[in-house]
Amino acid sequence: MSAPGKSAPSVSTYDWSASTLGDADRWPPSLRLAAELMFNTPLPMLLQWGPQSILLCNAAYGVLAGPAFGRVPGGSVPAVMPPPLHAAQDGAARAWRGEAVQAPAVPVQFGAASAGQYDLHFTPVVEGGAVAGILCALAPATAVEAQPAAAEEVGTLSVLVVEDNLDSQYLVCEMLKAFGYEADGVAHPDDALARLAAQRYHVLFTDVSLPGMSGVDLAREAMRLYPHLKVIFASGYGDMLLKHLDFPYQSLQKPYELDQLQNALNTVGDQLRAGT
Repeated sequence: MSAPGKSAPSVSTYDWSASTLGDADRWPPSLRLAAELMFNTPLPMLLQWGPQSILLCNAAYGVLAGPAFGRVPGGSVPAVMPPPLHAAQDGAARAWRGEAVQAPAVPVQFGAASAGQYDLHFTPVVEGGAVAGILCALAPATAVEAQPAAAEEVGTLSVLVVEDNLDSQYLVCEMLKAFGYEADGVAHPDDALARLAAQRYHVLFTDVSLPGMSGVDLAREAMRLYPHLKVIFASGYGDMLLKHLDFPYQSLQKPYELDQLQNALNTVGDQLRAGT
């Protein structure tokens, strides 16, 4: 998590001109979004992209990988696969077939002096209706390292994500799941209201601009029906459309950073524990 006033790592932090991927401005949207999420994630992560098997990784993974981690974290996958992908080949293969996979307590060896057990989370990245890459997140194995009680409590938060950009919706939901939250995604406000009627959620995380009904109107109706619900807005317009709302909410300015969403969810967890 970045300190106040300090920019988090992003795609623009690095010079990609000499890499296999080339100028980041020409990357496919889903690659750019997946990379932004990865670079701004505190867990070690890898992103394997395309038929050329291009590999990207974040700084947290670089700490595990050691000297092999270069200044620009992108290049062709070597003949020997990176340790997490080698250790859970079946999970990676299933992700390439379009399945989100969790491989628990996998032994991963990063050289002779560095090894451990990790829960590996594989997420397919879809571009143009087909799987174009996979994300792999490494979390300390829950069977080896028990989480603090507060983290387990926060981890039970259930989030309904309402986002009409399906690639963004999918990636946000999978990242939330990788961090221990329960998350479902829908694209239309009517589907959101149907989900809320069928299942209890703690958080409604909705884009402000939606087809058929604004996220503001959706949240107002959801709060009328389910007063316990906590609302987080994502908006490209700042708080301009949210100034006169008569119910409590949090808002994130698009494009938001993952740690900002985590902070908002942590606030929700604190409110729930305090009974507010």
